[in-house]
Amino acid sequence: MIAPQQKPEVTDMQLHAGQRLPVLKRLSGKLLRLTLLFGLLAEVMIFVPTVADMRMRWLSDRLNTVAAASVVLAASSDKDIPQSVQNDVLLATGTKAIALSEQGASRLLAVSEMPSKVDKHIDITVTDPVTMIRDALDTLINGGHRVIRVYGPVGDTGKIIELLTSDAPLRNAMLHYARNVALISLFISLITASLVFLAISRLLIRPIQRMSANMLAFAQSPDDPQRIIKPESREDELGIAQRELADMQRQLQRTLSEQKHLADLGLAVSKINHDMRNILASAQLMSDHLANTSDPTMQRFVPKLVRTIDRAIHYSQTVLAYGGTQEAPPQRRRVKLRTVVNDVEEMLNLDAKSGIEFRNLVPESLEIDVDPDQFFRVISNLCRNSVQAMAGDTRSDASVIKRLTITAGQIGTTSIIGVEDTGPGLPPKARENLFTAFKGSARSGGTGLGLAIVHELVRAHGGTIELRESEGAGTSFEIRIPDQPVSLAEWRSRRDSAS
Repeated sequence: MIAPQQKPEVTDMQLHAGQRLPVLKRLSGKLLRLTLLFGLLAEVMIFVPTVADMRMRWLSDRLNTVAAASVVLAASSDKDIPQSVQNDVLLATGTKAIALSEQGASRLLAVSEMPSKVDKHIDITVTDPVTMIRDALDTLINGGHRVIRVYGPVGDTGKIIELLTSDAPLRNAMLHYARNVALISLFISLITASLVFLAISRLLIRPIQRMSANMLAFAQSPDDPQRIIKPESREDELGIAQRELADMQRQLQRTLSEQKHLADLGLAVSKINHDMRNILASAQLMSDHLANTSDPTMQRFVPKLVRTIDRAIHYSQTVLAYGGTQEAPPQRRRVKLRTVVNDVEEMLNLDAKSGIEFRNLVPESLEIDVDPDQFFRVISNLCRNSVQAMAGDTRSDASVIKRLTITAGQIGTTSIIGVEDTGPGLPPKARENLFTAFKGSARSGGTGLGLAIVHELVRAHGGTIELRESEGAGTSFEIRIPDQPVSLAEWRSRRDSAS
């Protein structure tokens, strides 16, 4: 049975880069919904106090109308008012009864039918917002079939006018007003939300969408210079973010270019090492044959030649075996530093024509705890740089002293080695990138790999290397290498051998 073919999974990055997001999931869609919601909330906060104020104005207007009618009714204080007149007044004012209070006495001016009870008493002078809102909501929710008593002063006369009426007309007027206010509020909210959305979309959403699209495009091809975002000329936070993003993308492209260059260089070095190892193996066989010659001069130089070739073969094998960018861990043991420096001097092969003096001031008895091959590379790289700097100094003349000096000493269990020359010194650019490959070269056409290798090897020994400031021309490096901790048994063995 053939299994059904599974659909390949689609990542979020592929979905966003290849398809447009649904409207509701976009940032602009969320912003529009939130703007509408907040606009409606603001209108609701305004709506309720507005309806409560409308209720009080409606009651106040009804009370004022009744107060005007009461002037006519009160003028007939000495005779009974015909019922027909009372009914007309009550019908015109929409009330069931009208009364006037003066100096503690209350007089019923007109009444058609006295209700059995009054459900609510309303003092028109009470304008507390909380009470007004509470009563307005009570009328909207529970009103429509209740009898209310409304009373308040008649101007500045000291009289109190009272009326009894149904709250149904009041509730209907409030519902009508609330509907109109709700429609107007909704319309205003839509207009406001649209304007706010358009403004924010232009100022924020579009730039953010542009940055997001640029980051997705840059991620697909980070080595393409055309994918770097072009910042807008704006001075706000988004403008700063765009400029920082552009700088970061340029820095990333430079880093990727350097990494690719290093990878290509590493492949080339591996190929060269592979062939160089075979060549050195042949040279080693020839040096073995030279060791059997009876020429005294050859007998004196052959051991040094053999050591040099063996060291070169070891380097080639180390590079091929490791296959990476880091050095192998050091194989440390006690080494006489003066012998290592002598080997470096012989490797440099300085002649009298160069005018460069090599001074080995390392004490004969000084021993340091290092990997001999790796530390030979440290000293040889530093010395070779010094020799090249002094040999290439075009400002030099016959009176200028060219001297390379190696010093060393110990403080406790830390060995301190100094490599100092009288050359032209390091330029500012080389000082800023002192131990960085391809950036820390002090001469034109150099790679800066020598100092980078020295720094890595010294750190592998747990030590430090730094450029010491010196007056005038010249370059001076100081290396500090601590001895590795020893076991108690080894310490006792060294003590017994010393005694």
